[in-house]
Amino acid sequence: MSRISVTRRTVIGGLAAVGASPYLSRISKAQSGAVRIGELNSYSRMAAFAVPYRNAMQLAMEEINARGGVMGGRPLDIVFRDDGATPGDAVRVAEELLTRENVSFIMGTFLSNIGLAVADFANQRKTLFLATEPLTDAITMAQGNPYTFRVRPSTYMQTKMLVEAAKGKNIKRWAIVAPNYEYGQSAAANFKKLMGAAVPGFEIATEQFPALGKLDAGATVGALAQAKPDGIFNVLFGGDLTPFVREGNTRGLFESRTVVSLLTGEPEYMIPLGEETPEGWIVTGYPWQEITTPPSHKAFADAYQKKFSDTPRLGSLLGYVVVYMVKDLLDKVKSTETDKLVAGLKDMKFDTISGPVTMRGLDHQSTLGAWVGETTLKGKVGAMKNWKYADGADYMFPPEEVKAVRKA
Repeated sequence: MSRISVTRRTVIGGLAAVGASPYLSRISKAQSGAVRIGELNSYSRMAAFAVPYRNAMQLAMEEINARGGVMGGRPLDIVFRDDGATPGDAVRVAEELLTRENVSFIMGTFLSNIGLAVADFANQRKTLFLATEPLTDAITMAQGNPYTFRVRPSTYMQTKMLVEAAKGKNIKRWAIVAPNYEYGQSAAANFKKLMGAAVPGFEIATEQFPALGKLDAGATVGALAQAKPDGIFNVLFGGDLTPFVREGNTRGLFESRTVVSLLTGEPEYMIPLGEETPEGWIVTGYPWQEITTPPSHKAFADAYQKKFSDTPRLGSLLGYVVVYMVKDLLDKVKSTETDKLVAGLKDMKFDTISGPVTMRGLDHQSTLGAWVGETTLKGKVGAMKNWKYADGADYMFPPEEVKAVRKA
């Protein structure tokens, strides 16, 4: 019998003949030793949040690699891509990250509808998706799947934090204004459910749902004023928030009314308000200048300012936390196999710059919390006062509710 010699050159040549360039690419990536993770986000459309988020991810990645990398010495390589801020583009980008960039798993997204689309894609492809920013409850509840985990506190969690802070005012007649897509609708539904249970006689005077990014501030403020509520629950953010506040200030909408507002205390949205920052709104946010515990937070803030000549945003905090969570996960499981990553994440505990965080195995929701306080002006800059850190573990969906709606 003749002996056939199969050399590496023979194999590669044969594979090239049958169009196996993705295979060759994987060989090249594997030989480099880097652990590649795909990150997709709305970097263009939601730049105020997403760019500081990416900056902090790069800072964390550089720190980790300077200290020896992950999994016993392999460099961490995050591949960043813009998701186009549409579900279709996001799914296409996620596919390209897996097939062209040969990443081990994907993470990111900002808008809730984008997060849901990528979560469904991850489920179909049986690949890990670490949803870092989208807030919709559906990601970890009704549309939850075995491969998707969420880092930020959900819409339900943050709304519950605000309701707890506001219920003592015993205001019964409320108006709601929220962007007309998954996140805004979910926030409004949670507010009605939670405040309705907390305050006897609770009622809704009006609900306004302007299209995201297309707010007619005059018409919206006018409709809210006409309803004559005693309190306003605001879910507007980004480019919709500033004109809403300006028009509301001009027309006196907020005078003698309690305003409860999701996200408004985050620097991303507070900085553009400047001297127009309203006084006394009850908000979730990020008073980074005043946070002293754990000590690692100040070290992060100092490093961020030194590198980028800018102050950190809430997105910065999240990006930094996420990358170190990824490092801890990879060091724990010592593998990039999806099944091992998913198993390792369930009920895993992390020591973050926000404090201890657990990824609850029941619904794949982390216990990362948020800061709750009131808006105020310090000089010509918006800030938070009377704030406290609300541990996400205290505001999660009850286990029985999770089990009732979650199918996987």
